[in-house]
Amino acid sequence: MNLLSSHPVLSLDAAKRFEEGLFGGDEAKEWPAMQRAGRAVAEAALNDFRELGEFPRRARLLVLIGKGHNGGDALLAARTIISLHPNAHADLWLLFGEHALRPLAARAYRELVHSAPNRLRLIARAETLAPNYDLSLDGVFGFQFRPPLPPKLTTSFAGLNAHPIRFRAAIDLPSALGDVQALRADFTYATGSVKSPTLDAAHLPTVGRLRYLDLNFFSVVGRTVPSAPSENPSTDFVLTSNVLTSLRLLRSPSSDKRTYGHLFLLGGSRAYPGAILMSALAAARSGVGLLTAFVPESLVPAFAARLPEVIWVGWPETPTGGLALEGSHLLRERLERANAFLLGPGIAREPETLALIADLVKTSTVPLVIDADALQPEILRTGSAPRIFTPHAGEFARISGNASLLAFSRDTHSVTVLKGPLTAVSDGNATYHSCHGGPVLARGGSGDILAGLIGGLLAQQPTELLQAACRGVVWQGIAADLLARTHGQVSVQTTQLLDFLSPALRNEGP
Repeated sequence: MNLLSSHPVLSLDAAKRFEEGLFGGDEAKEWPAMQRAGRAVAEAALNDFRELGEFPRRARLLVLIGKGHNGGDALLAARTIISLHPNAHADLWLLFGEHALRPLAARAYRELVHSAPNRLRLIARAETLAPNYDLSLDGVFGFQFRPPLPPKLTTSFAGLNAHPIRFRAAIDLPSALGDVQALRADFTYATGSVKSPTLDAAHLPTVGRLRYLDLNFFSVVGRTVPSAPSENPSTDFVLTSNVLTSLRLLRSPSSDKRTYGHLFLLGGSRAYPGAILMSALAAARSGVGLLTAFVPESLVPAFAARLPEVIWVGWPETPTGGLALEGSHLLRERLERANAFLLGPGIAREPETLALIADLVKTSTVPLVIDADALQPEILRTGSAPRIFTPHAGEFARISGNASLLAFSRDTHSVTVLKGPLTAVSDGNATYHSCHGGPVLARGGSGDILAGLIGGLLAQQPTELLQAACRGVVWQGIAADLLARTHGQVSVQTTQLLDFLSPALRNEGP
């Protein structure tokens, strides 16, 4: 992946050295960056709040302010929100007092007070908190905090974690992360760079959902900024939406359907008929030129009526409705037409079907996307075709033998998409994390849609496995965000994701 599509994840020490090198302690450079960060946090929080509904007309904010830059970011974010919502009010809690504010935080404080003096209230202790808040902004500690939490703040933080707050936003990382009384966040907005502790699965209940706010720290006036200290280069990266840039350009006027590849799909069973249909529906939205799907023959009439764009090929069935070995000739006589091959959605675990999948993986000459029950240890290590695996956590535990994602991908010479709260993609050389998507994807079928999307992208550029995987993950994640902001997280169907793939690519939606 290039620098525009992903940025390195930094350790806390590396982040400190990176920002020192970027700004050199010059407040004239730091102040514009703080202003960008404040605006970006405000805009992102207001967008994400839409998963709960419209931002309240008379919203009440709680702004938690420390001494330094994070406090300044929180104050500037509050100023932006209040300017956009003229009936909103904010309670400001300067946990170390106004006298402790460092110069830029003090400047941000003065500007906020000057801009909306009648809509602010200063509080000094937990007893003066309002009964509840719509949104809190945590700007107490930045990434230079080291545990333990000062004793005088332990009780305050415990009370804040228990206080009724609908939406908790942390700036950069939750205050006192790593301490038992760290402030809990629903969303953590990483400003400028992502710090490695926010990716630690053990911190997920505190970090909540991680968002990366790119402030252009990795490219200044056309000059590439070192991503990390050279003696300790990062192998973890965060994906940006720029990975989709080429998909957002006009297509060639001289192109035809053959220009954009031919994806073959194999899957389905009478037990799980919907999975392969969802994969085909997603592949049809990927921009691929041609689709051929091999499914149990009893499913073809219904599927052809639902999605006539696909060439549906009926496959002989086992007595229980799985894919039978005797159908192999249907695929082999057509395989030379394929640019990529997705197999696995909905196949179940019937031994005859798994034997068929194993033979196809072993002999395939086109790039593979292997999903669902096709992800079996004895299958994955056969054959020589380039391959993408798309396991969720349970499937990865089954196939990895306790190896890390990076080590497993390196050992199997694969690109692996590990689906989860923070989906990660690895090619064995580095791991790329996506901060898009959320609990709206925690429902059956979202993995089938992702597999179809990745398969369609791979068919268009068969040699670009890592790019196809990263693009599919980010594309689906942005669509999921738009879906949740439009309809909420609960009363939605997985297939509604399909209707937000186009807005996600066109930068539309709320």
